[in-house]
Amino acid sequence: MTKITKEILEQPSNTQIVKIHKYLESSILDYRGDTLFSRIYPLLGKESIILLHGGPGFPSDLTEVVEYFKHQFQIIVFHQRGTRKSPCISGDYSLEAYLNDIETVRKFYKIDKFHLWGHSWGGLYAQVYTEKYPDHLLSLFLCNPGSGTNTQWQQTENEVMQFNKSKVSSWQWTKMGIYGFLGMLGFDKAYQHLFKQVMKNYHADFISTENIEQTEDFSLLKAKPINKTRAEIIKYPQLKGLTQADFKITILYGDQDIYTNSKHFVIDRYPTATVFNIVNSGHLPWLHHSQAYKDILSSHYQ
Repeated sequence: MTKITKEILEQPSNTQIVKIHKYLESSILDYRGDTLFSRIYPLLGKESIILLHGGPGFPSDLTEVVEYFKHQFQIIVFHQRGTRKSPCISGDYSLEAYLNDIETVRKFYKIDKFHLWGHSWGGLYAQVYTEKYPDHLLSLFLCNPGSGTNTQWQQTENEVMQFNKSKVSSWQWTKMGIYGFLGMLGFDKAYQHLFKQVMKNYHADFISTENIEQTEDFSLLKAKPINKTRAEIIKYPQLKGLTQADFKITILYGDQDIYTNSKHFVIDRYPTATVFNIVNSGHLPWLHHSQAYKDILSSHYQ
């Protein structure tokens, strides 16, 4: 724990911790002065679980996911660097910095070992953490996880692109291409328009997208963390995996997920994992097939 963080812990008047309903919110400073906004749902005497949202660059409080865990674990979520209430003043979007963020949160809440759950990009983030800090984990749950770093990430992106192309008209696809190009140039609103269509595509065969702007705050999307994190993922060495894990690993996909062949990178990386493929589900199983998702969670955390 850094000196700055200790001061935050020891001086309640400066902690920015506010109790709201059944959770506490904290702004944590790391050693470079970057702020991590976190939320903890305290549950005395229970093991802790850290949830990693997808993206990168699209923050989420994962409120629907929290509902599944609220009576079983002490839950911690945080806005990843550069998003929402976690400004990245240092400009460091390296995966080493992302790893340090989880460690900063873990140490702030004085947690020795914990369960790690990650979705989509958050699932890849969880894999990167697992490779470096396996001794900190009680279990690993990879929910529709990103397939890998380096060239594996590029293959993953190609699969996602083909998925989206299959869901829209030629004109809509052209617009998505324009928005993507402008987003790469740093225009936030371009990515906001792009991801609105992307989320419609993800949900298209499962739930209504008529009021999607009421359920997703696309104004939170920022180009900088998206672009810089993507570049760092491509630079990062390919993951080696964990052939003999001493904790439980579960991998979950939907049968209509955005990932196709690249899923095998993840499955091969963790030979001891239990793998589930939910029928009639896409990339967000807790919304697309909630009962099957809940059953798999129960199996993993029993």
